[in-house]
Amino acid sequence: MTLYGQGMTAVAALLLLAGCEEAAFGDGEGAEAGSTELQPEQAVQDGGEGAGGASAEPKFVAGEASPDDADGCESHPAVSRYPGTVLAWCETENYREFRVPLDKVTGYRQIGEWEDTAGRLTRNFFRYEGEDRTHGEVYLNYLEALKAAGFEILGNGLFPTRNVKGDIGGRNWQGIYYTTNKWGKGGVVNTLAAGTSSSGGSGSVVARKRRADGPMYVVVNIEQHSKDEIGVLVDVLEAKEAETGLVVANADAMGKDLEEYGRTVIEGLMFDTDKTTLKPESKPALDETAKLLKSMSGKSFYVVGHTDAEGTYDYNMRLSSGRAATVRRVLVEDYGIAEGRLKAVGVGPVSPVFTNSSDTGKSKNRRVELVEQ
Repeated sequence: MTLYGQGMTAVAALLLLAGCEEAAFGDGEGAEAGSTELQPEQAVQDGGEGAGGASAEPKFVAGEASPDDADGCESHPAVSRYPGTVLAWCETENYREFRVPLDKVTGYRQIGEWEDTAGRLTRNFFRYEGEDRTHGEVYLNYLEALKAAGFEILGNGLFPTRNVKGDIGGRNWQGIYYTTNKWGKGGVVNTLAAGTSSSGGSGSVVARKRRADGPMYVVVNIEQHSKDEIGVLVDVLEAKEAETGLVVANADAMGKDLEEYGRTVIEGLMFDTDKTTLKPESKPALDETAKLLKSMSGKSFYVVGHTDAEGTYDYNMRLSSGRAATVRRVLVEDYGIAEGRLKAVGVGPVSPVFTNSSDTGKSKNRRVELVEQ
C-alpha cells in the first residue's frame, strides 16, 4: 500500500546483452548448484573468458511487430517484446480473478504464497526461432526493462539448463503457475507444457507497479523449448478496485507494509465532505486498524492526515490535522488504544502519492496513514 510510483510508464525498451548467457554460465557445468536468482550485474561482471572480455555498454532496444504475428494480437503497451520474436498467440479477458505467485514450491503442486487479485488480463505468447540467442539473454532483458520502468520485482529466478526445480523460474514452479492460471483457449501456447528432446533452461520474473487506478502485475515465463526455439509468456494483469471504490484495511497487509516501509495507509476510512467527521462505513477499517495496533502493543505511531490540492494550503492543513485527530480519538476512546501510543499530525497536500491533475489521483492523495515513530 505504501510503495508509490508516479503512474504507469511503458516498458518502452528491452535490454539487449549480446553473449551474456555464455558470460554468466560458461559451459553450463555446475548450474544446478548455483543461485537461481543470478543478477544481470553478476552476469556481466563475471564474464571472463565466456564474454571475451567485452564490456560494452548495454543498449535498450524495443522489438518491432512482425508480419508473422497472429491475427488480432499486439504487444501490451506496458511491456515491449524481445527483438526478433513473433507474437504467436494471445488472449485478453476484461475481468478475471488471478493469482500472482510470490514464493517457491513448498509442497506437492503448491506454491507457498500467492497474491490474489482481479482485473483486465492480457496474455501474449512469443516465440524466438534461431540459435543466436538464449533464454538467459531474454530473461535478463525483461528483468532489466521492468526495473528501468519502475516495477517492483516481487520474485525472479533463472536456470541455465533443463530442470524440474521448484524455485521461482524452475520448470515445476512454472507448471504450477500455468495450471493455477489456466488459459482459456489452446493453441501454440500449449508448447509451454510440452518439452522436447533438446529442451533447455527456464526463467521467470514477477513484478508489480503501483498506479493511481490500481496496481499492474507482470509475470514473464521463459523457456528454452529446444536448441533453436525460445518461448515467452507475458501475462499483464491490470488490477481494478471494486466499483464502489471502497477498499477496506486489512491488519495483516498493513503489518507487512509497516515492517517493510514503516508506514501504511488505513484504507476504507470515509469522511463527510470537507469535514472531519467519520462516516459509519469507516467501522470495518477502524476495526482492522485497532486489531493491528493491539498486535503491535510495544510500538507507537503517528496518525498522519493527507489531502489533495483543492483549496488553500491553510485550509488543507487544518482539514488533514482534524481528520488525523478524529481517527486517533476514535481509536483511543472506542478501541482502548493507549493514548500515548498515537500522535495526530496533518500534512495537508504536501506529500501526494499521485498527481492531483486527475480525480483518481486526488482520491488516492486523500488518506490517513499510520507511520511508525
